[in-house]
Amino acid sequence: MNNYKCTVCGYTYRPERGDKLRDIDPNTAFEDLPEDWKCPTCNQPKMAFEEMK
Repeated sequence: MNNYKCTVCGYTYRPERGDKLRDIDPNTAFEDLPEDWKCPTCNQPKMAFEEMK
């Protein structure tokens, strides 16, 4: 599972950590996040993220 970075604020979604603020369990792939999930830092939608390689 790859990390994804918000292109607005630089927040990195790390699947191994999940997102505690929005009840996303650890080991949840970015692709499996709900469509309405938003950046926990700047509230941008998933489309503002790019895959980190």
